[in-house]
Amino acid sequence: MESSSVTSSLRATHVDSESSFEADKPTPQLSKEPFEVEALVQETAKASELWHRRLARRLAQRYPRVARLVRYVQGPRPKVDLPEPRPFLNLTLYTGRRSRSLALEPFLLRVTRPFTGPWLFIILGAAYIIAFAFFARAQSFQTPSDSFIGCTATYWAANDGCGLNGESCEPFTDSTFDFRCPEACASVVLENPRTVGDVQVDYVPLIVGGGDANRTYRGDTFICAAAIQAGLISNSKGGCASLALIGNYTDYLPFTANGLTSIGFPTVFPLSYRFLSSTPLHHCEDLRTPALAWNVIVTALILLVLRPKPIITFWCLVCIGFWHVALFSEPMATPPPLDSAFGAFLPALFVCYAFWRLAFRFTLPVFRKAPIEASVWYLPTFWAGVLTNITMDKIPINRLIASDLRQQPGAITALIIIVIIVLFIVINQVRVIRKTGWLPHYLGWYVAGGLVTMVIALLPGLEFRLHHYIISMVLIPGTAFPTRLSAIYQGFLLGMFLNGVAAWGFDSILQTAADLQGDGASGSAMPSFVTNSTNWNVSIPLHNSTISWASLPSSGGWDGFSLIIDDVERYAGTALNFSLAILQSGLPHFFRLAYTSADTTGDYTMPATLWPNGTWVDPKPGTST
Repeated sequence: MESSSVTSSLRATHVDSESSFEADKPTPQLSKEPFEVEALVQETAKASELWHRRLARRLAQRYPRVARLVRYVQGPRPKVDLPEPRPFLNLTLYTGRRSRSLALEPFLLRVTRPFTGPWLFIILGAAYIIAFAFFARAQSFQTPSDSFIGCTATYWAANDGCGLNGESCEPFTDSTFDFRCPEACASVVLENPRTVGDVQVDYVPLIVGGGDANRTYRGDTFICAAAIQAGLISNSKGGCASLALIGNYTDYLPFTANGLTSIGFPTVFPLSYRFLSSTPLHHCEDLRTPALAWNVIVTALILLVLRPKPIITFWCLVCIGFWHVALFSEPMATPPPLDSAFGAFLPALFVCYAFWRLAFRFTLPVFRKAPIEASVWYLPTFWAGVLTNITMDKIPINRLIASDLRQQPGAITALIIIVIIVLFIVINQVRVIRKTGWLPHYLGWYVAGGLVTMVIALLPGLEFRLHHYIISMVLIPGTAFPTRLSAIYQGFLLGMFLNGVAAWGFDSILQTAADLQGDGASGSAMPSFVTNSTNWNVSIPLHNSTISWASLPSSGGWDGFSLIIDDVERYAGTALNFSLAILQSGLPHFFRLAYTSADTTGDYTMPATLWPNGTWVDPKPGTST
């Protein structure tokens, strides 16, 4: 220490003596030695820390409640890890002075230890893939591909979809069709109101007719729903049938059978069909229920018996769940388009790897010594999420957009209940996260994500659409904690993500109004009939009568009209009237009118009705589809 001091004083004296002789010379800037730079950095950091502490102390003195809230949100410092949950099934029962141990988890671990070898897992995995491939072949690839139809398949499109006089939907007669339907078509319903005559139907399968002795259905009836109503196929297993087109038919009668009710249509329609008594198709039974049982058993064996490493278990759940949806429970089309499925599979794997890194690696491994508990917490919720199309089917919410929530009965109530349940779950999860000290970290990321989402949602010309796979991606990072509830949430959210991606692909979070409209109303301007109940002349015969409407508006870019009579487009042009000479007397007739612009058709008016007794009923306000 003394020698050091002497050296320092000598260095100072030497510098002073030199400076006295070289005062007029420019002194070069010497670079600081490394230890001097480190000291400077430490001093700066210490000063910054002191400044930070002083500011925090002043804020705490001025706003003590805010300071307490901040300390509460921060949680323990330094951060801590939650203890691993103790297995429920390792119980000790005391009866007097004796105790009996019910160690079910260790017993299962001991009994199944011979089956946990990696080679056995590889062999059984290969056998599963081969068996699954044969299962998929029997499900979708032994019936002609052109015989598969969806639950909403029809021969006639809504409004002017078939063109003038239905020319785009010909032929109307002398044609047969052998078809195969998937299961559960009775629950596939109209998502927008559909006008049939003067009636609007919504949130039911579209079935018109079937009440006569020959079971005659109108051409726009959902084919599979009609086949279920007619008793030709099963709603639980699907099936095959054949039909024949018969052309014009008058007065379709309503009918109720097999849990489905059709509506009537009291006038003529150019396209109808009847079912045949037999079909040449084979291998028609839908195997999604046996496939579900098979996959549930396999996943249970993986968790209970084979017990690979947690990361392998995770990837098994991902692959089995994805391909069950893509090939069985909710394929993108029928037969399943394998190219589209593989196109969604690879990016899904990348997202699932993020799930593992962000959440599952902190929760799934803590149950490695409790396989029974792992199966109980993960598998039921996982398969409930994979089968979201079934488990959530009774909830009256189809799309999380304002127009659907307003239209669908019970949707707002259901949404409120769901929000309350999710809010309780989130509050409890926030409580758990705070105990670890990680709450500020998660709050920061979620607030940042919320701000980005708000900016995206405000982009002009686009509508924000929250798909259920996105909900899973948002919530899974918040389950990265070793609790039983986190395991339950992870199972359901992973299954829901796989259902959304395998069934629909990575659909955009932003969509145009046209994307969301579908076959619903666009909100465009509508024409008005000049003919009304006041000026209609009952004494003029129908074949001499004419209906008329107001001229085109100067704004909007419209250049013509489309007139639908009895749900068939009968006129498209610029005229302001139409002769009713082509109509059959003695029947009711229904008239709807819309503006047109090039190939675009606006919204149709509600139907005006002309009854056989000559009574004209003006259209109600609103649009029809």
